[in-house]
Amino acid sequence: MAGHESDSSLDKIEATQRLLCQEKNAQFLVAARDSKLGFALATDGRSPANGLRHPAIGDTTGWYIWFGEEFSTAPDFFVPLHVSHVYDNHPELIRLLGLGPGYRFLLAGIYLDVWFDPALLKV
Repeated sequence: MAGHESDSSLDKIEATQRLLCQEKNAQFLVAARDSKLGFALATDGRSPANGLRHPAIGDTTGWYIWFGEEFSTAPDFFVPLHVSHVYDNHPELIRLLGLGPGYRFLLAGIYLDVWFDPALLKV
């Protein structure tokens, strides 16, 4: 069934995320499938993939994801999207969404940069 993983698939997602966090010496925080993130739909399909994570509030993960070189501060640049849609449509990002608040990533093909930005914790 599309959009519904078995417990085994969810365990694999979490294991993949925990492994990346371990490799990057980063805090792990699950991004539940039914929680939300900010996603810049207008940029989908561009490269690189960019993400930053603020502290989670309510049913949000704190993640904001966009593609390409351009970042906008326009109020409608990001739309709320369930994490499940990112897991389903951008499997290359799955391993990154377990990075804790304060982390950023840039993914371009096989190139991956992950770093901690303490300014993201002050929102």
